[in-house]
Amino acid sequence: MCGILAVLGCVDNSQAKRSRIIELSRRLRHRGPDWSGLHCHQDCYLAHQRLAIVDPTSGDQPLYNEDKTVVVTVNGEIYNHKQLREKLTSHQFRTGSDCEVIAHLYEEYGEDFVDMLDGMFSFVLLDTRDKSFIAARDGIGITPLYIGWGLDGSIWFASEMKALSDDCERFMSFLPGHYYSSKRGELRRWYNPPWYSEHIPSTPYDPLVLREAFEKAVIKRLMTDVPFGVLLSGGLDSSLVASVASRYMLQSEAACQWGSQLHTFCIGLKGSPDLKAAREVANYLGTRHHEFHFTVQEGLDALEEVIYHIETYDVTTIRASTPMFLMSRKIKSLGVKMVLSGEGSDEIFGGYLYFHKAPNKEELHQETCRKIKALHLYDCLRANKATSAWGVEARVPFLDKEFINIAMNIDPEWKMVRPDLGRIEKWVLRNAFDDDQKPYLPKHILYRQKEQFSDGVGYRWIDGLKDHANEHVTDAMLLNANFIYPENTPTTKEGYYYRAIFEKFFPKNAARSTVPGGPSVACSTAKAVEWDAAWSKNPDPSGRAALGVHECAYEEAVDAKNANLINGTTQKPQEGKLEKTTTAI
Repeated sequence: MCGILAVLGCVDNSQAKRSRIIELSRRLRHRGPDWSGLHCHQDCYLAHQRLAIVDPTSGDQPLYNEDKTVVVTVNGEIYNHKQLREKLTSHQFRTGSDCEVIAHLYEEYGEDFVDMLDGMFSFVLLDTRDKSFIAARDGIGITPLYIGWGLDGSIWFASEMKALSDDCERFMSFLPGHYYSSKRGELRRWYNPPWYSEHIPSTPYDPLVLREAFEKAVIKRLMTDVPFGVLLSGGLDSSLVASVASRYMLQSEAACQWGSQLHTFCIGLKGSPDLKAAREVANYLGTRHHEFHFTVQEGLDALEEVIYHIETYDVTTIRASTPMFLMSRKIKSLGVKMVLSGEGSDEIFGGYLYFHKAPNKEELHQETCRKIKALHLYDCLRANKATSAWGVEARVPFLDKEFINIAMNIDPEWKMVRPDLGRIEKWVLRNAFDDDQKPYLPKHILYRQKEQFSDGVGYRWIDGLKDHANEHVTDAMLLNANFIYPENTPTTKEGYYYRAIFEKFFPKNAARSTVPGGPSVACSTAKAVEWDAAWSKNPDPSGRAALGVHECAYEEAVDAKNANLINGTTQKPQEGKLEKTTTAI
């Protein structure tokens, strides 16, 4: 996962400006420690920090067309680059990089080629012949991109906000599925899948079609020239990714270089639900498993660095990003540069526990559409930036373009939670891989209840975060929060604590506006909070806030704690035991 920075139309094109661009580009070096590149053309600068995954020896960027009149800097992976090269036989390729096709596609098709790309990407392309340029981001926003404007009329693009926040008067997150054309002077949406309109589909559920689509999505992401593995939490989604990857590993090109045994990685507090489940899945699949432990204090100590890297003050994102950030550092120490991860499944299939309360299939489908459209602000942001902080690339097969189209075209009646029919959350996905002849996973893993990553690493983690925030944020501070932070005012001490750290690094109004707000229960949108009146009394993004659904819901923990107080006793969780204690809600 690389870092890109482009500044176009500067008034100042002096050596000092060049030095400033290099300085700002260095802020992204964690994303691409393998090489730095810079192309200058009059008042336009394209900079690149490379993480070499495909063609490490010759794929340095920026990339060019034959006569170097077209220049492009890219962050991402183009999985169908070999097929696209077959359409470009009249063009001469300089490298084996998957991203070089972008320059030649522009030559061949003009600006209307973006929909031909299958992958995760954000790029800026400069045509030096007329100094026109385009910038684009993949349909879901798997790779990050920001757009900004300088007082001198310049326009900026960067993989992370920290590279443009000081020099731009205004900036914002570049919308997924859009491209910016300097000729038109506006953002336009190029990604127009059938589900985007939120029209209710009616295609019958076919488990084999769904299974084959997902297998294809995983297989194409085995495209790599460097060591890789799978982030395995032991939940359904990551376990399916690991199962399919290990099943097809021997047939992949990567196996020729790195062997046929898949590496898997998991992190958690000692005794956490995820560690135990992941270990069992790894043993079942026969992977080379790496288990990492962290303590609550180690997570707390990393918070400031985490918020600096992920560039948000969203509570649930920070909760989950911290263990992922710590795990990525360990993964990089092993020489691994790319991992597969399970993000996106819950949004597509209604897997979060609050979907148990979806009143009908229409509202369920519309909520899944809203969740997918917002992924770039939450799980995609977390998965990308928490791993990229240490020069590791995360690939997400559930967000494959073809797979999403198939999964989102299923009649949402099949996605409804129906206890009377034995259907729990994500039943359509579980059923698709429920194969008694050649089982993908043990049954109890295949039907394990949804556990959000920030919960699954150990319930003490979230409880520890709340306790830590309570020590640093007073009642008076929270009472006056609306005066200090009138936009997206934090409603909890934990939220206030994260916001203060964020504002230290990113003090501009534009920065705080890049973070979404509104009430949420168990990662719901604000609209879905209306599904249950009780949720408005407990607006917490943890899965345990899904009262009456999660097996370790907060209300159970509170009842047990109250019972202990009544009996005059207190119980501390033993090391290695799954605790259900929590702070006051």
